[in-house]
Amino acid sequence: MEYRNSSFSYRRASALGGIITSAILVSPNAAHSQAVAASSAGTPPASMHRVADAGHNGKLSNFADLAEKIGPAVIGVTSRGTATQRALPNQPFGFGAPDRGHPKKAPGPHSSDPGKAPNTIETIAIGSGFFISADGYAVTNSHVVEDTDTAQIRTSDEKTYPARVVGKDSLSDLALIKVDGRTDFSYVRLADQSPRVGDWVLTAGNPFGLRGTVTAGIVSARERELGTGSSEGFIQIDAPINNGDSGGPSFNTNGDVIGVNSMIFSPSGGWAGVAFAIPVDTVKSVIPQLKDKGAVTRGSIGAEVQSVTPEIAESLGANNLRGAIVARVQDNSPAAKAGLKGGDVITSAGGEPVKNANELTKKIHAMAPGSSIQLATVRHGKENSLNVTLGQLPDQPKSSRDNPG
Repeated sequence: MEYRNSSFSYRRASALGGIITSAILVSPNAAHSQAVAASSAGTPPASMHRVADAGHNGKLSNFADLAEKIGPAVIGVTSRGTATQRALPNQPFGFGAPDRGHPKKAPGPHSSDPGKAPNTIETIAIGSGFFISADGYAVTNSHVVEDTDTAQIRTSDEKTYPARVVGKDSLSDLALIKVDGRTDFSYVRLADQSPRVGDWVLTAGNPFGLRGTVTAGIVSARERELGTGSSEGFIQIDAPINNGDSGGPSFNTNGDVIGVNSMIFSPSGGWAGVAFAIPVDTVKSVIPQLKDKGAVTRGSIGAEVQSVTPEIAESLGANNLRGAIVARVQDNSPAAKAGLKGGDVITSAGGEPVKNANELTKKIHAMAPGSSIQLATVRHGKENSLNVTLGQLPDQPKSSRDNPG
């Protein structure tokens, strides 16, 4: 999928199309529920191989040390599935996300198997991932395994293992997979805090279907809102991200994961050294839910909103107005039942001011279906308040307009 902004584009990797893809890119909203630890192993015995800190003050002394330490925990992920032909982009082979343009020859778009529907195609996605526990739980991108419930992983020692998809969440673009039968995989831990702008970062992955590769850079920005439907700000890094790096980890200098490679910024249709990673807080929120129930539960009010810009505020005759304006209310939704209408401006939620649509979306998604929230609104210059009982947000990518469900 491709998201355009002026002459630039944000590219999402789709594992679709009778072609071999190398994954890297997605963007959906991230859930905010209980931030529980992602590792399933608890406190590991000394015999298990967690990537350990080394060097002065617990930090690795250089990138070579870091690459050597984290390498065994980074994996290549390959999945096979089927998709409908209509899901293919109307673009020539090689155009689109870094998942496309793999050097291997791709099968044709029409199936020759008489037992398959003529509009279905074989898909192969090649991406990356990383172990988060010694017993074989690993994180990757949802779009790397979106067409299947199984995958094959390759470790740094060139061994391959079958993996099952425990759960996947298209909105955050995260998936949890599991390799059974071993309890001694090397693994990495998730960072305790987000990086600062300017911090060093090392990315690792499986570019072009090759063995593990690393690239280095710095954190360029945090909480980047890309207009792709995500309510969770991305970490922007300037380390190059290549075909097949999707789902791979980005590390701080302690060897802890600070993000999951997900999206690139391309001004020309090629690959640029500007990449975006799903922040570790989102990983900590989503992965435990995928492990426990195979899906992520988010609250929903059933309305589409967008941020109140100075231009929108001026058109409403309230230059100092801030919040989220309702663009559309779904029929029979919680918002409709509560009396919310298009054109209403939501200025606070749960007693807290709403700065923009993204902030409102994150707050709603963090709540459990069935709970209620009080919204303060402005309609035709008059203030009002209403209570909304939340529904459940379906697991599907959202449009470029913020959608609290």
